[in-house]
Amino acid sequence: MSDSNKSKHTVILGAGPCGLYAARVLTRAGQKVTVIDKGDRPGGLATSHQRDGNWYDLGCHMLHEFDKEIWEDIRDMMGNETIPVELNAKIRWAGSFYRYPLQGGDMFKGIPLGTLFFYTMGLFAAQIRSSLVPWVPKNAEEALVMLYGKPLYEFFFKDFTHRYWGIHPSELSATFITTKMPRLSAVDMLKKYLSKIGIKDRGVHAVDSALREETLHYSTTGAEAMPRHIARTITDAGGTIHLNSEVTSVVLDEASHRVKAVRYRQNGVDHEIACDECISTIPIPHLVQSAEPSAPADVLDAARNIRYKPIAIYGLLVKKPKCIDALYIYYRDRAFHRVGEPKNAGLKVTPADHSVLIVETTCEIGDEKWRGTDDFKERVFSDLAAENICTRDDVVECHILHSETGYPVFSLGFEPNLDKVKSWVRGISNLQTTGRQGGFTYPNMHSAMRMGARAAQAVLSRAG
Repeated sequence: MSDSNKSKHTVILGAGPCGLYAARVLTRAGQKVTVIDKGDRPGGLATSHQRDGNWYDLGCHMLHEFDKEIWEDIRDMMGNETIPVELNAKIRWAGSFYRYPLQGGDMFKGIPLGTLFFYTMGLFAAQIRSSLVPWVPKNAEEALVMLYGKPLYEFFFKDFTHRYWGIHPSELSATFITTKMPRLSAVDMLKKYLSKIGIKDRGVHAVDSALREETLHYSTTGAEAMPRHIARTITDAGGTIHLNSEVTSVVLDEASHRVKAVRYRQNGVDHEIACDECISTIPIPHLVQSAEPSAPADVLDAARNIRYKPIAIYGLLVKKPKCIDALYIYYRDRAFHRVGEPKNAGLKVTPADHSVLIVETTCEIGDEKWRGTDDFKERVFSDLAAENICTRDDVVECHILHSETGYPVFSLGFEPNLDKVKSWVRGISNLQTTGRQGGFTYPNMHSAMRMGARAAQAVLSRAG
């Protein structure tokens, strides 16, 4: 690579795992890089925030080993700060705790024989239907019925999906099932037996489930350690990271169809920085709406129809040394949908005989969950007590963390809007949009970092 190409400047919007790893790849190759992020810490959703001496994750985030190249790079960066943790996730279902995702033996544990037979026959009927008369589901409800049969859909998925997203499954795209919904390994086992007698699974397929045994990686300060270390390698290699900085404009050169500069506001002061390449990992509607000159009206309309689901995280300091027998547990009928105890993965908690709980819930901006009203907190505490996790008197501190764009919402008919927006982005030769928010998808951390690496490699390829 020539010195002139090495001097080319890439601006990366967003310092989550995807943006940080893109910067890591570029700075390692000697490129000039500036990362801009509105948060006060690197990591985006996959970070932690310190409150009164303890760390609270913005959700349950741990690193897998599936991408060997990225895992080995992260391991070398973090050294002895990384803690290996055996997967131990559960789901509260049918009055009992089961491994998450459901494994084969779980179908027979604690479920009445008649109920199990009913679910199996429903699955059997769904498989016969899709085998004899292939059909394309119109929405997530039909996709779930095709996957699991109507009885299992009605019992397990319908109400939980509606409550979780605030949207009935009939109003969610079938794409949601193939992109977000993890497979039930127990159901996969039944499907395997059905295939042996000629009833093949020709319907939609959910996301591959987690492994039965898997090693995850964490740290004594929570999820924040990994992005902190990546950020350090970036700045050590000459890159720049601007935190507390919100992107206000992506300035386009209309003649060349290229990004020529990015404007951002940091601590109330406006800045402009010229660039040769731009990688965006911020929510794709924000990218479109920040274009200057403005994107075409139809593209702006499409961007306005792309939605994200906000999340509210209740970080609790609890006067108990241990609260749950898992890294995290999913719940179907409580005020929260998941409770994690990062101390079980090695988080250091002060005082040592206390623990930290990460209580997750989806919400809407400004509603009672987002605001953390006294009434909603009491519902959370009451449900925690009902699950024998902790009592109201055990809770020493409660800290509320938010994300306005926690999860992409695959509402019915979202695909044409997303395609229109991505098509407009592709028309700008030096602009890429990628990652969880920028790609409007659901990667885990190593997949998001791989997306960042691919974006960086595209920049390096254009640089020769």
